Amino acid sequence: MVERYSREEMAQHWTQHARYAAWLEVEKAAVKAWNKLGLIPDDDCEKIVKNATFSVERIEEIEAITKHDLIAFNTSVSESLGEESRWFHYGMTSSDAVDTGVALQMKASLEIIIADVKMLMESIKKRAEEHKMTLMVGRSHGIHGEPITFGLTLAVWYDEMARHLKNLEETMEVIAVGQISGAMGNFAHAPLELEELAMAELGLKPEPCSNQVVHRDRYARLATALALMASSVEKFAVQVRHLQRTEVYEAEEYFAKGQKGSSAMPHKRNPILTENITGLARMIRAYAAPAMENVALWHERDISHSSTERFWLPDAFITSDFMLHRMNSVIANLTVMPENMMKNLNLTGGLVFSQRVLLELPKAGVSREDAYKIVQRNAMKVWEEIQQGKPTTNDEGESLYLGHLLADEELRSKLSEAQIRECFNYDYYTKNVDAIFKRVFK
Repeated sequence: MVERYSREEMAQHWTQHARYAAWLEVEKAAVKAWNKLGLIPDDDCEKIVKNATFSVERIEEIEAITKHDLIAFNTSVSESLGEESRWFHYGMTSSDAVDTGVALQMKASLEIIIADVKMLMESIKKRAEEHKMTLMVGRSHGIHGEPITFGLTLAVWYDEMARHLKNLEETMEVIAVGQISGAMGNFAHAPLELEELAMAELGLKPEPCSNQVVHRDRYARLATALALMASSVEKFAVQVRHLQRTEVYEAEEYFAKGQKGSSAMPHKRNPILTENITGLARMIRAYAAPAMENVALWHERDISHSSTERFWLPDAFITSDFMLHRMNSVIANLTVMPENMMKNLNLTGGLVFSQRVLLELPKAGVSREDAYKIVQRNAMKVWEEIQQGKPTTNDEGESLYLGHLLADEELRSKLSEAQIRECFNYDYYTKNVDAIFKRVFK
């Protein structure tokens, strides 16, 4: 865990104390279940549930000798109890406590992530409504395409996050699973009813058929869900970074009073938050690889997964949580510049309307091949003039492209001046925005 990229609300679920506290919760649930099944007397059950505790420092002292953290934990807890300690960890194996404890940690952490996603979606929705009809140019290959609105860009982001929300909610069902099935998972020393009672107490589902561990395809599902989500958040961040480029300058991360952008160049206002998000997303994606490699363990279990999970599980959750809050802040405080968006939309002298003209010609009886030639040859003239540094409007204030089209005799033989001019109407490109929004923001 890197403290710079962590929030206390999430980090507290992944401390050493939190790890042992989850184990203790599992062990107490097992004691209660044994009590209900008639093995552990009421008095002993009450004492364990009430008095059982541990010391992180003491566990570390014992582990230095035993070289086994679960045994060290059990010994520390037993020192807080009396004779009733004989029932602690009864009929269980280490993975029963460890894997079920991790399930509690993952469940609590994923609840935070899901809440984070909903928070980000609300911020995106708010800005999308604000800029529903804010015109800007759509780009493919980084080149101007056709007019869109910034609201549509944000609607895309919202819809994408909605898919991740569904995926994460479904992933919760996959990872909120525990076990108390004993060594090799054969329930030789504890009945299935014990596991069912304990999991009900913990708010988890039993692993239907464990061996000695909760199966790691569940963990891999979690890791890939977080990685996919991070990839989308990076997608949004990269677009913000592009929009903030000086040559584009259509949107900008909020720049606070007193903030500094460069130690050498005082004028700089850099997109540091979204650049940071790109880096964090790379790390979150990287955690998916060891998670998938952990699926294949030897026979009923080995512990090759254990060391990697001590790294990737806390870091994946903590980093995802931080990244989502950072992206939320970027969206909520994003400075949007509609005037610059319109300026850029007009940057190519009306070329963004080329397809509209192209689609009118077949209606007038022109083949698509001939229509394409007419439209493209005039577009190429505009590109040449832009390369020469000519203004994007003519002396009459009309766009270069409109001027060339109106002067094209072959085109004018098929379309009237009014028909051509109508092709340069921005309302044509926004007529379905409301309908799209109804699809997305249900």
